[in-house]
Amino acid sequence: MEKRTAGCERCAKRAFVMASPALLMRLVASAYSVAEKAAAIVRKVMAGGDLGIVEKCGANDLQTKADRLVQMSICSSLARKFPKLTIIGEEDLPSYDVDEELIENGQYEEILKKTCPPQYSTIKEEELVVWVDPLDGTKEYTEGLLDHVTVLIGIAYGGKAIAGIINQPYYNYEVKSTSDAKFIERFANIYSLSHWPCEAGADAVLGRTIWGVLGLGAFGFQLKEVPDGKHIIITTRSHSSKMVNDCIGAMNPDTVVRVGGAGNKVIHLIEGKASAYVFASPGCKKWDTCAPEAILHAVGGKLTDIHGNSLHYNKEVKHMNSAGVLATLRNFDYYASRVPDSVKQGLVP
Repeated sequence: MEKRTAGCERCAKRAFVMASPALLMRLVASAYSVAEKAAAIVRKVMAGGDLGIVEKCGANDLQTKADRLVQMSICSSLARKFPKLTIIGEEDLPSYDVDEELIENGQYEEILKKTCPPQYSTIKEEELVVWVDPLDGTKEYTEGLLDHVTVLIGIAYGGKAIAGIINQPYYNYEVKSTSDAKFIERFANIYSLSHWPCEAGADAVLGRTIWGVLGLGAFGFQLKEVPDGKHIIITTRSHSSKMVNDCIGAMNPDTVVRVGGAGNKVIHLIEGKASAYVFASPGCKKWDTCAPEAILHAVGGKLTDIHGNSLHYNKEVKHMNSAGVLATLRNFDYYASRVPDSVKQGLVP
């Protein structure tokens, strides 16, 4: 009887070890690999020189060939592996067969080794919504500000951002020569950048992927905080307004940093380069904030609208974050308490 019991225990342990990782971890592992594929596409389009730029709603709302190819790659790759997902991408693209070269079937093994937080271990595919920004910082991409560019894949459950992947295709990049830098600065808006020699710095790998899951943590970077007492505000580079500037001024900033991309701004927060991300304006969309919010929240930060209300990511919600964005790694209440009433009245949730 004892031998039989011992044998059953061994079988049970073996079955536990061989059990498939939870759905959420498999999805995040796939999204990680898909994001790395996306980054390669972003770099390939830039290297080819023909960005295929289209104005969607004006000069500050652009779409490139990279946006289109990356969205097809991400959405098709994830839909093929997880057919019951709801996937919402930024670009409104026609439905047609996707080139097999755009499909990524891999899964990042290190994520599969992690234990899924128990509150998400029994999630079903049809309960998840994936928000995709194929190229966050498109305007900066067309202007040669490549360190602003990110690929964003956010995962929501019950309307809440619970996991996110941010890829920086040009992390560690450098321009080879001063003459190249001057060319970019002067002519990026006029000519295609077919001869732009971007590469990783010495002993550096070009690009990186940051990922996180609520209840598990965030990985792929070194968490750092801004020194105590410093108020460094990060905000929009290309969508400023009187309301945006009034809100920033009320924060008593020591420094104001203006960069492109919501993903890029949140990376500044978690790496100690900024104290608060302040955008007192409509314009940011759910695909801009889902992945960054999940990663920020996974390390104890907070991202809300300008009123301090949580953002919701159900498949039925409006895509626009009409009441702006306020985010910090620490000291959220300090910044939230300084948002002027005039700004709150001008931004209706």
